[in-house]
Amino acid sequence: MNDEQPCTILLIEDDLKLAELITSYLGQKGFIVNHAEDGQKGLELAEQLLPQLIILDLMLPHVDGLTVCRKLQAWYQGSLLVLTASGDDMDQVAVLEMGADDFVSKPIHPRVLLARVRALLRRYEKNTDTSHQTPETNKDQLTFDSLMINMGRRQVELAGEPVKLTETELELLWLLANNPEKPVSRDQISQSLRGIEYDGQDRSIDNKIVSLRKKLGDSHGLPRRIITVRGKGYLFITDQWQVNV
Repeated sequence: MNDEQPCTILLIEDDLKLAELITSYLGQKGFIVNHAEDGQKGLELAEQLLPQLIILDLMLPHVDGLTVCRKLQAWYQGSLLVLTASGDDMDQVAVLEMGADDFVSKPIHPRVLLARVRALLRRYEKNTDTSHQTPETNKDQLTFDSLMINMGRRQVELAGEPVKLTETELELLWLLANNPEKPVSRDQISQSLRGIEYDGQDRSIDNKIVSLRKKLGDSHGLPRRIITVRGKGYLFITDQWQVNV
């Protein structure tokens, strides 16, 4: 992000006091923050503004946050950060599967929110730069039997079929696949995806792994493709990507 072109953020939040706090805080950090009080207005502003980042509350009047998230997936190319008051793991998994790149639990801690916002925007800028590479210079592709990951094109295929991943899931898969047969710790994942240290309690990384396994056909019984190594992290297995393994 540079000073000449500050990043545009759309905040969709019906709690006016919280919205004022977030708008003021992020505004002080150099971001342009637009606010929508409900889901319908949020969808309309998203189409008008095309913000680099949307911060979305789940509990919204008229059109709820999950519906907004689902509709945004049809066309929105930026990053999506969800605010949730639920500590339920299944709710958090649902949010990630719906297309959110990350989430922050309420009550909101401004510095944590800022760190997540900056991490997502850094990835947005990097992805935008990558998308303008020519085919001759873009060599960001890994293949493991039936699994193909092309970071230049932001594409993943399994047995020839496209797999729709969120940006966070794609970055996570790329990180694991670039460290095959080697445990990647939660702290390494947190540093890579968010730019912050793992606090030992945040379950969002585990939830992203659950969502990623499901989309990659690794959720039936014991995982075989992306496994958990107790006390070490997660391990990408290279010989489990054949068709019908």
